[in-house]
Amino acid sequence: MPKMLRAAERFPADRAWSQVRTFAQAANRERQSGSRRSKPALEVLPLAVLLLTAGCQQSQPANEAQPKTEAQPKTEAKRDASEYLSQPLVKDIYTADPSAHVWNGKIYVYPSHDIDGPTPEDDLGSHFEMRDYRILSMDKIGGLVTVGPVALDVKDVPWADKQMWAPDAAYRNGTYYLYFPAKDKAGAFRIGVATAKNPMGPFKAQPQPIKGSYSIDPAVFTDDDGSSYIYFGGIWGGQLQRNVGGTYDPDGSKTDLGQDNKPALAPRVAKLTGDMLEFSEAPRAIQILDDRGKPLQGGDHDRRFFEASWMHKYKGKYYFSYSTGDTHYLVYAVGDSPYGPFTYKGRILDPVEGWTTHHSIVEWNGKWWLFYADSQLSGQTRLRNVKVTELHYNPDGTIRTINPFVAKGAKGAAAQ
Repeated sequence: MPKMLRAAERFPADRAWSQVRTFAQAANRERQSGSRRSKPALEVLPLAVLLLTAGCQQSQPANEAQPKTEAQPKTEAKRDASEYLSQPLVKDIYTADPSAHVWNGKIYVYPSHDIDGPTPEDDLGSHFEMRDYRILSMDKIGGLVTVGPVALDVKDVPWADKQMWAPDAAYRNGTYYLYFPAKDKAGAFRIGVATAKNPMGPFKAQPQPIKGSYSIDPAVFTDDDGSSYIYFGGIWGGQLQRNVGGTYDPDGSKTDLGQDNKPALAPRVAKLTGDMLEFSEAPRAIQILDDRGKPLQGGDHDRRFFEASWMHKYKGKYYFSYSTGDTHYLVYAVGDSPYGPFTYKGRILDPVEGWTTHHSIVEWNGKWWLFYADSQLSGQTRLRNVKVTELHYNPDGTIRTINPFVAKGAKGAAAQ
């Protein structure tokens, strides 16, 4: 998932780069639309250079904590640990994109396993070079967390080449299923599935990706009637914009469709076959609507879909949640069917430290929990750490927005 930093108080130099890109992208859109205003694209260059210079001159944050067994970070975090709402679940490895599930009363988290690779950061997420999965388990929230051994490695997936990004898992009839995206030999993201008899693995991958699959961030939801659905998709580095018709276009846009005044690119959903290994139907586009029943527009970056699909059910309603990507919010929409349409309702989580934001929502012990990640341990967006905090509903079914930080001196604050 494509990730650069946003918040000024956290990483000023990265924010400057982000602003440079914003200027460039805006100029590009104007030029593509034939607007006469595309001429000032050259005029913003001096301002962009000034922004970058100013950002790079700011001091680097101070170090907090570092995982013990992985490559040490090159950048340092500056916030005190007491300023974060939650603390990392594990510090021995870097983890992100947590998909949490409760099986037999125990909590299992299926995260990405971040590594400190050599690739420079870019907007396509090339620096996210994950190559395996390791699963976390715990008997209770706040209890001891076990880090499992490698559950699946890219070298053991016949069709995959690299970049084992955000996974999810499911269970049916004594078998656990791990769903994962990876780039194939042609550089296209596909979604694979692997099976195991133990929720911690090891998992054995199917020899080919799911037929008709593309893009990233699979999330599997099983409804009350036993039907299972897979949600997926992500723009920019997630390549959804290069798979509009279901066929990968290697020369497609690097960001989105560049159509700010038209409906935004939509995430996808497909019902799974009974054996959980294939789509039982062609993937459908998911409609996300505003309160007037109109599709969210491509230029509505505070609300439109970017990546990180998740589905859960609360009091008979379907809650589809996702990340807005370059504006760094976790948001949600509500509907009456697992296929949608879904009406946008609001934010779940304000921006965390780091560029990416990706989550899952589960019920355990009579309460609801939000699993998410930030870059507290490393200060680097490529090296993240998984966290959890309680999630609260209002009487009308809306979700209270969570602030991932607490004011200095404030302890135990949770949701706003």
